[in-house]
Amino acid sequence: MFGFLKSFDRKEHHPILGGLDIFKYIGPGLLVTVGFIDPGNWASNLAAGADFGYALLWMVTLSTIMLILLQHNVAHLGIATGLCLSEAATVHLKPRYSRLLLISGMGASVSTSLAEILGGAIALNMLFNVPIRAGALLVMIFVLIMLFTNSYKAIEKWIIAFVSIIGLSFLYELSLVNIDWNSALTGWVTPTFPKGSMLVIMSVLGAVVMPHNLFLHSEVIQSRQWNREDETVIKKQLKYEFFDTLMSMLIGWAINSAMILLAAATFFQNKVPVSELQQANELLTPLLGSNAAVIFAVALLFAGIASTVTSGMAAGTIFAGMYREPYDIKDNHSRLGVGISLVMAFLIILLISNPFKGLIISQMILSIQLPITIFSQVYLTSSEKVMGKYKNRTTTRIVLYGLGVLVTVLNLALVVSFFT
Repeated sequence: MFGFLKSFDRKEHHPILGGLDIFKYIGPGLLVTVGFIDPGNWASNLAAGADFGYALLWMVTLSTIMLILLQHNVAHLGIATGLCLSEAATVHLKPRYSRLLLISGMGASVSTSLAEILGGAIALNMLFNVPIRAGALLVMIFVLIMLFTNSYKAIEKWIIAFVSIIGLSFLYELSLVNIDWNSALTGWVTPTFPKGSMLVIMSVLGAVVMPHNLFLHSEVIQSRQWNREDETVIKKQLKYEFFDTLMSMLIGWAINSAMILLAAATFFQNKVPVSELQQANELLTPLLGSNAAVIFAVALLFAGIASTVTSGMAAGTIFAGMYREPYDIKDNHSRLGVGISLVMAFLIILLISNPFKGLIISQMILSIQLPITIFSQVYLTSSEKVMGKYKNRTTTRIVLYGLGVLVTVLNLALVVSFFT
């Protein structure tokens, strides 16, 4: 699929685009945003709002800035080289390093799919009392059908619809509560560290940049790429990609913020601690009514399904890249990558007795793999051999490596916190 899109499209040959043509580039960033509002983020955000009110909203702002910089950088790799991160690693890294990156990347994708499928299963349990394992099977089958029967453009439209539903759901939830907007505005821009908040801070900041999203963005950004031989087109791609990334990440920022605002205005206000998604759903009914609880669960279901779709696509991208191929769901390598990720995740879920603990373990695996992906990405995007004149500038390279170190420290601290 993307192999065709990487080639020259004769319909796009003019150097000047109309103002409205910028919207042709909207979409790839929203697929990445889904990973930013997955069930794991829901749990962390609800805990942040329930335990600390508006005080930790700043961590959503900081994590979004970090995400914009790293996703923008990996998208440049796809635009400038015509290769996704997986393909670039296979072509330009020594085999022992590329194997470490891609095999561990597949493991991280399985771990991600586990969390996303579990989130959808928990939502089905909330809505229809479907057992977790049965719900996981339903989510997996539904996502496999979506991926194997739809083109990228159709899936992109589905994801945009899912993100819209999630956003509208939280707008409705927020309309039912009284938000202290002065405290919220202060919380968004003022870093504070309330007593006992470090674990929640590390959970959100440390898990916001997910390995599979870096692989995925470098691939799907090429769905908007046409004549890669024309430098004018490349520069246009780079400019409009940033708009797509920025807008999409801001939508993710708004939805994550809405989760904290809702928890702060309900649970924190009533001094009700929340540690699990099911518990939050149950507690919303006496506070806001049954409609609020149902809409909360529906939004979680769409978040679980959408994030499972993107996790599966990322796995297909990684696996196909091992064979120097672009993601194409009609190709056996891409199909096999998708199947490995989703089926293995489901089989592991069958062995899990505690879903909440399963979510924690999955995040630990991501924490261990993430530094490998980030530093490999920055190395590749800083290489003139790989990127040519579009390689990272010295200041950009320093900032990105600094972010890599910061994210690594946060994730490792999160792993350590689980054992202390």
